[in-house]
Amino acid sequence: MPASPGRRVLIIVENLPCPFDRRVWQQSLALKAAGCDVSIICPKGRGFDKSYEEIDGVHIYRHSLPFEASSARGYAIEYPLSLLMEFWLAVRIALTRGFDVIQACNPPDTIFLIGRFFKLFGKRFIFDHHDINPELYEAKFGRRDVWYRLLCRLERWTFAAADASIATNESYRAIAIERGGMSADRVFVVRSGPDLRKVKYLPPRHELKNGRKYLVGYVGVIGKQEGLDLLLESARYMRTQLCRDDVQYVIIGDGTEVPALKEMSARLGLDDCVSFTGRVSDHDLWEILGTADVCVNPDRANVMNDKSTMNKILEYMALGKPIVQFNLTEGRFSAGGASLYARHNDTQDFALKLGTLLDDEPLRRRMGDIGRRRVEGELAWQHQVPKLLAAYDMAFAPSGAPALLGPDEELDEEGGPDTGQRL
Repeated sequence: MPASPGRRVLIIVENLPCPFDRRVWQQSLALKAAGCDVSIICPKGRGFDKSYEEIDGVHIYRHSLPFEASSARGYAIEYPLSLLMEFWLAVRIALTRGFDVIQACNPPDTIFLIGRFFKLFGKRFIFDHHDINPELYEAKFGRRDVWYRLLCRLERWTFAAADASIATNESYRAIAIERGGMSADRVFVVRSGPDLRKVKYLPPRHELKNGRKYLVGYVGVIGKQEGLDLLLESARYMRTQLCRDDVQYVIIGDGTEVPALKEMSARLGLDDCVSFTGRVSDHDLWEILGTADVCVNPDRANVMNDKSTMNKILEYMALGKPIVQFNLTEGRFSAGGASLYARHNDTQDFALKLGTLLDDEPLRRRMGDIGRRRVEGELAWQHQVPKLLAAYDMAFAPSGAPALLGPDEELDEEGGPDTGQRL
């Protein structure tokens, strides 16, 4: 049985609080269900301000985040301070609840320092690769300078410390093997698929359309690389050049770019047709997306986004929503026929693709069905759990020993390995 009962797991995540971080929370519950004792170290955040609480049997220890950085200099201050708080909490947990393995979730790629320290005491270290930080830095700041080279080195040191690594997709797995130097049998693809038991199909709220015929929905972090400025440019083209005033846009989420995007929306004359909700409850999220006719992923085409799988895509597909996005490698892999693909960063083409979907209800239904079936058959969280548990088995296996489940296998309904098509 993968992930032996009784193992004590410590998960450290720096950039989002739990249980708000859906990927980390799903992993925690899966490990708990497999018989592990699970603790989490994470930052505090709005609505998650308790220093300690136990939820569903998972022990959550939160620390204050000094501030949310948006510059290279800011990150150089934020990350060391967070690392010190994480180390202090890890020592506290080691002396009280104890743990056998640390799972570090990036960004940043500095948590390996805590893992290295505790490996001196026989603890194992697993790296859960959320973001490719060198590419993220290049996407944010447009340069490959001394900070970029430092991030590449931190990434290599992180992989070198790991007993096993978890990748969110095949592009990240390739980086772990080729750039990180990890053995292929120690890198497992565990996608951030939605838990279909928690996806809610709620009646549409037509008032969200603000009197318009169609609603376009977006959910996600609101930062520079998410390309929401491109979505606003597309909305302006839709209104001024395509002469369409029948579309309402709802942007769900929070992040450092919200003030700038609100100012841009006002400057473009879009305030009446673009709504910013901030973070919302799960109920409101499913209600808004359930009302949407089309969902969008305007992530800017760059080397980071091209290799990254966005949670929003799988959430849209789970609800049976057709999608418009730019033509990026992992976005196309995830969505397949559930999406139309605009040319890289071409806001006019994005608007035209969006208009095509809005004007063709049968096409929207067909694409939505394709996405839902793909999630149910391949991408949902239930298909990822065996791979997560196999990664933990590998972390505890002697060097050179095979895992009970290979990195590209999953359990079939009878409990044996399924050697079908790789994700």
